[in-house]
Amino acid sequence: MSFIAPDASDLTEETSLTMVSQIQSYPLLSDLSPQAIATTYVRQGQGNPPILLLHGFDSSLLEYRRLLPQLAPHHETWAVDLLGFGFTERPLAVPINAIALKTHLHAFWASLIRRPMILVGASMGGATALDFVLTYPEAVSHLILLDSAGLTNPPLTSFFMFKPLDTLATDFLRSRKIREAIARSSYTDQSLASEDAYYCASLHLSSPGWQKALIAFTKSGGYGSFVRQLPKIKIPTLILWGENDRILGTKAPNKFKKLIPHSQLEWIAQCGHVPHLEKPQMTAQKIIQWLTSSSVNKNNAISQDSG
Repeated sequence: MSFIAPDASDLTEETSLTMVSQIQSYPLLSDLSPQAIATTYVRQGQGNPPILLLHGFDSSLLEYRRLLPQLAPHHETWAVDLLGFGFTERPLAVPINAIALKTHLHAFWASLIRRPMILVGASMGGATALDFVLTYPEAVSHLILLDSAGLTNPPLTSFFMFKPLDTLATDFLRSRKIREAIARSSYTDQSLASEDAYYCASLHLSSPGWQKALIAFTKSGGYGSFVRQLPKIKIPTLILWGENDRILGTKAPNKFKKLIPHSQLEWIAQCGHVPHLEKPQMTAQKIIQWLTSSSVNKNNAISQDSG
């Protein structure tokens, strides 16, 4: 797998080694480019509806190395690298912005999944999931938000990145000390910010075009607030949130719960910003339990909408 950095040999955790060994690349055709975009993904398990996992900002599908194996025994489960992120190809002529991300994601769904799915988004991936379900509601049967972004507008500084500040900013994010500090702030259990975790969070930095794509996405403004659009989401939605989230805080989940009509909020105890990494078994358990009962919730939602 030439798209994986040599540093992958430094991985030690079994889930990390397994995930890396299962990464596939698909030549994805879309409206973004006349040429196919090599799009990386992992697929495990069987069972409908399928689950698709979306990673956070400056991350990759390896973010789901611990959760995906917990879900695969129950559902066909996919994790994909979003356009401009992870190990997915970054063509120079393709814009890296929110519109391009959902266009690319829809092409991936239409090409490989092709049926209504359970869409799971963590942090920035939650904002991607919200944008996707609002644009392509027919593609999603259930929505799950893990400590999700999507309630605030991007910082104004994103519109004023210019050379050499853009390069300096990405060099700052490349720094091992900075990435380790971000990892520590994401966990309640600091021991989980391990060497293996560092390499999992950094392997994609060697991907061609990483710096330019990150700068382009940041300059585009990334994702803004979906507050006004959230009431339009009519599918069953599960909001999972670490009770000790120091990245996005703990006020946002209640706001999501208030604004999304058919939603349920579940807290993950003794957990920070990344429940899928810090408490994967508990996170999977809550997801499976909710999916088991959500068919009743969905029927209730449909009857209320038509009443």
